[in-house]
Amino acid sequence: MIVKAKKHLGQHFLTDENIAKKIVDGLVTEGVKNVLEVGPGMGVLTKYLIKKEAKIWLAEIDSESIEYLQNNYEKIIETYFIGDFLKTDFSFAEGTQVAVIGNFPYNISSQILFKIIDYYELVPEMVGMFQKEVAERTAAVPRTKDYGILSVMVQAYYDVKYLFTVHENVFNPPPKVKSGVIRLLRNPKNGLEGNEVLFKQIVKAGFGQRRKKLSNSLKVIGVPEPLKNHVFMDKRAEELSVADFISFTKEWKACRP
Repeated sequence: MIVKAKKHLGQHFLTDENIAKKIVDGLVTEGVKNVLEVGPGMGVLTKYLIKKEAKIWLAEIDSESIEYLQNNYEKIIETYFIGDFLKTDFSFAEGTQVAVIGNFPYNISSQILFKIIDYYELVPEMVGMFQKEVAERTAAVPRTKDYGILSVMVQAYYDVKYLFTVHENVFNPPPKVKSGVIRLLRNPKNGLEGNEVLFKQIVKAGFGQRRKKLSNSLKVIGVPEPLKNHVFMDKRAEELSVADFISFTKEWKACRP
């Protein structure tokens, strides 16, 4: 039995075993004994995860893939499956730390990253393959065209490293774009505690009109009077580092009654 890739699920099955092993070997956090794989498909990553001394969960919604995995990997049992990753509340982990890994469906890439942020306290690490453009945006630095909302939001919680690029011809069916593998390692998110909602508002508004200075782009959320002459107001969002956005959020919060 071979699983047929389904376009509506964004499935592109990796066929290169060396790359699969390289992705799994990208997990570096010591002491984490639980791994959640998103979109295992026919198990090209799963077979290497099984060899690790870890408890594995699989987020898969394709019944054909689930049947294939159960029939071809004797260690995979029904309780390993948790369903739709975007709908899980991580209760399956029972409060334990869980590394996330996957050849992620390109059509929900950003949603996956924001889901991981939502469960920051439980996810110390992620290694995954995304559309190259998304991987580059996630790892981007200030003053570059790729630096934006995704870069700042993810990097506020995780240190991001772009690991390597993957060519289209190692997939079945081949996607129309190259892929990129990145690693996220949880950082202390210093300064964000209690300010996450405001931080997100400022970042989204700032990049909402990225060609304009913050004095203009932030008007939509009402800049506090004491900050209207702040040094950052004369800059564009892409010129601020993640640390700048965090410190600016703290100052903004302090101006609120």
